[in-house]
Amino acid sequence: MPLSANNPDRKSWLHVDKNSDFPIQNIPFGVFLTRDDIITIGTRIGDTAIDLGALHQLGYFEGIPLTDDIFLQDTLNDFIADGRKTWRLVRNRIAEIFDADNDSLKNNVKHKEIVLFRLDEIEMQLPVQIGDYTDFYSSIEHATNVGTMFRDPDNALLPNWLHIPVGYHGRSSSIIPSGIPVHRPQGQTLPAGATEPVFGPSKLVDFELEMAFITTDANDLGEPIPVNEAEEYIFGLVLFNDWSARDIQKWEYVPLGPFLAKNFASSISPWIVTLDALQPYKTESPKPLKKLLPYLQQTGKKSYDINLEVAIQPEKAKETIVTKSNFKYMYWSMSQQLAHHTVNGCPVNSGDMMGSGTISGPTPDSYGSMLELTWRGEKPIKMKDGSERKFINDNDTVIMRGYCEKEGTRIGFGEVKTKLLPIFEPKKNK
Repeated sequence: MPLSANNPDRKSWLHVDKNSDFPIQNIPFGVFLTRDDIITIGTRIGDTAIDLGALHQLGYFEGIPLTDDIFLQDTLNDFIADGRKTWRLVRNRIAEIFDADNDSLKNNVKHKEIVLFRLDEIEMQLPVQIGDYTDFYSSIEHATNVGTMFRDPDNALLPNWLHIPVGYHGRSSSIIPSGIPVHRPQGQTLPAGATEPVFGPSKLVDFELEMAFITTDANDLGEPIPVNEAEEYIFGLVLFNDWSARDIQKWEYVPLGPFLAKNFASSISPWIVTLDALQPYKTESPKPLKKLLPYLQQTGKKSYDINLEVAIQPEKAKETIVTKSNFKYMYWSMSQQLAHHTVNGCPVNSGDMMGSGTISGPTPDSYGSMLELTWRGEKPIKMKDGSERKFINDNDTVIMRGYCEKEGTRIGFGEVKTKLLPIFEPKKNK
């Protein structure tokens, strides 16, 4: 089925700024609360949010086999479960409706009042009900940096790293959309030189620059997903800040891996950009340094050229961009991650989320965490207001952005923006 929604020459009758992340070629999907306190599934063109539930009820998706309530839900799970054919039909139709040469909705004032919203009239929600969440560890630069810090350069990568996409199962209940603040976590740590742990706030709260992909219903129990078919079961991508408490993690992660250091909060951007919209930006993955087992051997372009950046904004101060990286640096692709995840027969469901792992580039200004950027705090970063950061301070806001750009067309993700609050203090009874 052709991807007519990706036509780079298409213009919209809605206003779209030149550097917008959301031109008519994007058409992401999300869930929002309207000015009338109604939750609906929607999309976005420029700075206009579009109520797909209302659009469907008004008959604009006639001819596409959709249930009456497919967009009148508080998650995208059922829509995602309908599969890629449906996603493409809907995106193509939305592109047609909002094409500059199509007057059907453009000249219908009554319908536009029902369907269109300014961004300040809506409140974005978590776009999917995330049943399961897996986080990978797939950037060779990140894994090498961390291994060098905590072991030695000659043994930076553990023996399995070049053979499998390493991952762990995370906690979906603490995944939140952009704009929801998080509290500094507490837990056990082992201070330097101590022999017994202490309890208290984490002193080394960090961001992790990641992206995450959302899956559809993909396989039955016992059925692996072949690596070169994996993208058929990936709906789209979001920006992902997988918060980390480094001091808690150092004490707890042996022998079973991250736990409290990672499950206190993970933040995602609210608009899911479809894999279809990202097709023009596909690129080669890094060449494997060791021959892979057949089930991980992929053909064709499986990576995506997505520019990424992270900024830290102290309270009442301007933001400082602390890193710029790119999704294409990932050693293990999404296809390899999904193939490995299911090779043992693990079933994947609609709305499941898979984190890429921290995305670090080859140079110090492209590292994807404060742990690396400040090299365990040994090289503090100076903010625009003159203050310094080794890790994230209370009341700092971390902002992640991402976009693709090619031949004048830009497809972006908006941002994921999260403020770190002090530790949670129970309210005292009066």
